[in-house]
Amino acid sequence: MSSLSALERRSGVQLVSALLLLLLLSLSGCSCMDVLVPANINALNGTNVKIQCTFTSCYKMDATRFAMNWTYQETLNDTEEMFMTYYRKKGMVPLRSDRFGDRVTFTGNLDKNDLSVTLSDVQLEDEGIYNCYVRNPPDRFQGHGVIRLNVLTELPPPSRHSTIAVAIGASVGGALALLILSMVVVKCLRRHRKQELISEEKMEEEGKLEAEGVAEEGTKQP
Repeated sequence: MSSLSALERRSGVQLVSALLLLLLLSLSGCSCMDVLVPANINALNGTNVKIQCTFTSCYKMDATRFAMNWTYQETLNDTEEMFMTYYRKKGMVPLRSDRFGDRVTFTGNLDKNDLSVTLSDVQLEDEGIYNCYVRNPPDRFQGHGVIRLNVLTELPPPSRHSTIAVAIGASVGGALALLILSMVVVKCLRRHRKQELISEEKMEEEGKLEAEGVAEEGTKQP
């Protein structure tokens, strides 16, 4: 079981990585599917925890072709147990299992490509690896996200290093978000200015044509 402080430091790095990915997508455009998940999630024994999974795709979700599964395995070497799947007519449906019973519910939003689930009354036996598989044709490749759930019996006191890591992650993340927003605004302003220049050139051209027409009519008069 990893310590909370180490996982918090990794969470700060993951936040920066996710924002960098969004920046790259905004610069280069979407080329394929990406599944975005936290690498590690901590949950206190007996509480509820949201296991997050979202995806990006070049194509809008088609309910008749979309497919996804949630699976659980104790370790990477164990067989995967499916506990949530997507049906075309029913949407996201939990599959009753001996491990989870009816403790898993879908709490995402398909309209926003959010496939997150919530696990209620977390038990020590729930610790392990959660896999989020996504297929969104005509994307050719299946997306796969892997989350490690750590179940804690108590929260250790926050360390100075973890607090600094979270603060740095939040600061860098905020700066990247502002950079992305600035790039979008600049792009829109350039496009608007280009349209204005085209309109001005068109008006000037029409004015020249009208002036030439008047001059031509003047030369034709006796």
